[in-house]
Amino acid sequence: MYQLPDIKTGLDLTEDQEVIRSMVADFAKTELAPQAHDIDEHHRFPKDSWDKIVELGIPGILFPEELGGSNMGTLTYAMAVEEIAKVCGSTGLTLAAHVSLGTYPIYAWGGEKLTQQYVPALIAGEFMGAYGLTEPGAGSDSGGTRTTAVLDGDEYILNGRKCFITNANHAGVFICTAVTDRSAGTKGISAFVVPRDTPGFSLEKGEVKLGMRGSDWASLVFEDARIPRDHLLGPEGEGFTTFMKTLDGGRISIAALSLGIAEGAYECARQYVTEREAFGGTLADQQAVQFKLADMHMQCEAAKPLVYHAARTKDAGKPYTLEGSLAKLYASEAAMKVTYDAIQLYGGFGYSREYPVERMWRDAKLCVIGEGTSEVQRMVIARQILRAVKAST
Repeated sequence: MYQLPDIKTGLDLTEDQEVIRSMVADFAKTELAPQAHDIDEHHRFPKDSWDKIVELGIPGILFPEELGGSNMGTLTYAMAVEEIAKVCGSTGLTLAAHVSLGTYPIYAWGGEKLTQQYVPALIAGEFMGAYGLTEPGAGSDSGGTRTTAVLDGDEYILNGRKCFITNANHAGVFICTAVTDRSAGTKGISAFVVPRDTPGFSLEKGEVKLGMRGSDWASLVFEDARIPRDHLLGPEGEGFTTFMKTLDGGRISIAALSLGIAEGAYECARQYVTEREAFGGTLADQQAVQFKLADMHMQCEAAKPLVYHAARTKDAGKPYTLEGSLAKLYASEAAMKVTYDAIQLYGGFGYSREYPVERMWRDAKLCVIGEGTSEVQRMVIARQILRAVKAST
């Protein structure tokens, strides 16, 4: 049978973790909450807020001090994403994509040269990072990548396109996958670090989104784009393995994002029903409302240990593929249910743009799609638990 890693699984936090969580929560309430509606309404990337996030050192939480980080680990980073997402899903997604997808892979697989060249600058906010995996014909089927990379002397020539790339318009460096050997299947896919000013590389405007409207995205276009050979991320042919491991960690951040959105919607709804007068009292006096609140609270509280456990498993250096998928699947689907119920408790007002819960519901929808759909998560979870059974027989 599958055995849980021998690590702490409770919700107890260290004093330093509590301090950082409180700092990020205060920032979110005072700086982000007042402009969250405007960010969504006008599809506005919150550059001023992002600069303050950088000043607070939040993008460096996950990374060692010698690179400019604070070395506080995955759990502390996940809590920062959670607190920001409580008030603004767009900003939470911006942070999650920059750290988990745009910075971490270079730190993990870039070697000394690429790490020193890019990671300190990414942590310091000199530019943002973005991750180019999804293509028009390769979404959940990541092995169907069509972008190609052909070695020509000391350069790789890339041709193809990527879509739905978060942070693209503000990124200074991109991590992209391309096929280097079509005959080798997924073992013929490699990963590359692509500087923004690469000749032959350009951006195209992204589609208008349902939610997360303050989170930037665009399409990437490679037309004989020449990438230095030393910008290969990891060995040639191991790009598929690299980005699957990247997604394992990224799912923890999306789980934290989902948890934050759910908690934010629950807190808004709880406050609203205690103030809204109806039937000779407040909505909170109605048993039907109380039952819905109880369910919403239960879903948030059930998601939190899964998210924190996944983060702690990664911090402990244990395999965390299963834990990340469990957390991402449950938290994202809980976010959809909690935000849906929040709108129901608000009634007609919840359907209007006047209150934040409809925005939270739209934002939550991305969480059951991005970094592996719910269906993909169930595939990953089933594969992991069945593998464990086979290993024990």
